[in-house]
Amino acid sequence: MKLATVIEAYIALQQSLGLRSKTAMRSLRRFGRQMGDVHIDKIPPEQVLGFLQGTGPISSTWRTKYRLLFGLYRFAISRGHVATSPLPPTLPKFPPQQSPYIYSTEELHRLLDATSTLDSTCARLQAPMFRTLILLLYGSGLRVSEALGLTMRDVDLEQRIVTVRDTKFYKTRPVPIGPKLAVELTMLDDRRRRLPMPNGEDSRFFTSRTGARWDYPRVITLFQRVRRAAGIGCPAGELRPPRMHDLRHTAAVHRVIAWYRSGQDVQRLLPQLATYLGHVEISSTQRYLQMTPELLQEASRRFARYADCGGHHD
Repeated sequence: MKLATVIEAYIALQQSLGLRSKTAMRSLRRFGRQMGDVHIDKIPPEQVLGFLQGTGPISSTWRTKYRLLFGLYRFAISRGHVATSPLPPTLPKFPPQQSPYIYSTEELHRLLDATSTLDSTCARLQAPMFRTLILLLYGSGLRVSEALGLTMRDVDLEQRIVTVRDTKFYKTRPVPIGPKLAVELTMLDDRRRRLPMPNGEDSRFFTSRTGARWDYPRVITLFQRVRRAAGIGCPAGELRPPRMHDLRHTAAVHRVIAWYRSGQDVQRLLPQLATYLGHVEISSTQRYLQMTPELLQEASRRFARYADCGGHHD
């Protein structure tokens, strides 16, 4: 059977089971195009390895593509389309996973100021829109992909609620936003409505001047420009500079620090934070809470007060 046919059958099966990842579908179809118009049992292992390796250094992308192809070939073998898998029997050594980075308040201000470098006569809304995107990511803890997926309808400025649909775990969740962030979004909403809205209220909130949605790779490229302009480089001991996704880590850690400082019961509030961030398990939220010096200091102060009171909460 032709590889392209098997890929479409596999995608159809995964969709029936709840798969909605467009990135995974695109990657599988890219594999089909790269292999050519061939039968699935005629693909040599070295050609598959070439797809896995790509053109850059080995990264987590290699592992992601491997998992996708592993599922594809397991499906093909179970249907009798191929006898064995051409995937490599051993995995390469991957670079260490990048540690979450917590931006300081001063660095956040520098990032916001640096969005002015995105000013363009061809796209006058690009700089203020990107500034608002950073504020939204920090103020709400949304994933970058979740923010980019928001439509005009999803941003309820009257109720101060942002509705995130079809999340990483295929759920929809309402995310309350604060009054200051609501003001920023209101100002952008007014200017956004002067741009084309091809799908009415279902048009994307963050768009180009033509009304087309901002795609993820472009947004990351713009963030890299902003980060360089803000003078934020690689932290000590890291191979890569902080990511845009780290704004989400920062939002979580700063929220917990605020709870400590206001005397809140942090352990009781962590499940609420997990729900707010859209985590299925609280352990995912706990991994976000890296022990930064500031967080460690606040935790130590809380423990000292607890100890002074003889083990009773204040």
